[in-house]
Amino acid sequence: MSNRATRRSSPAAVERGRVRQKKRTKGLLLTAARSLIAAGRRPTVAEVADAAEVSRRTAYRYFPTQMKLMSDAALEGLRPVMEAAIAAAPSGGNADDVEARVDAMSEKMMRLAFEHEPLLRTMIHETVLHQGGGDARRWGRRMEWIEMAVAPMRPQLGATAYKRLLSALGLCVGIEALLVLRDICGLSQAQTIQVSQWMARAVIRQSLAERKTARRR
Repeated sequence: MSNRATRRSSPAAVERGRVRQKKRTKGLLLTAARSLIAAGRRPTVAEVADAAEVSRRTAYRYFPTQMKLMSDAALEGLRPVMEAAIAAAPSGGNADDVEARVDAMSEKMMRLAFEHEPLLRTMIHETVLHQGGGDARRWGRRMEWIEMAVAPMRPQLGATAYKRLLSALGLCVGIEALLVLRDICGLSQAQTIQVSQWMARAVIRQSLAERKTARRR
């Protein structure tokens, strides 16, 4: 047996193939769901499975409930909007450029949070009701977008400080920030966005200031 054939049949190769197939299947389901939603429908998991030409049994393995399907489809549809907003901001690695990208990311993410507020509130509700059962990838999109904005800072900060920066920025944007700033603090939509941006800039500046202090020691 050739080395090529051996590689193809190795457990690692088989697992990679399964991962790719699962990704393709989930992608087909989400694409079908977004198309049906765009047509003004609120599709069931079964309807999406039929539209994607995927077995209903398989579809329910990926999306056990209509709520999970609808939320994942809606959030994945936001990806190109968020990425375009970040890409349109300055692309340099200096502090001003990073802040400009974070400003753009914060504004767009908060506006989208307001636009999709009922859905996001329902997701929060479901997560609280089923503690430990939430899909971390659903919230992971937020961290992907944050990292797109601040990635040039990683070499300046080091791994530990960079990870802390990402975690702190995760508190400055998104539905949780909206809930605190509007429901508890009573801010308007415009004020909520402004405070979100201000917090994000403050976190970035503090991270850089601490790095400079550490280098002087």
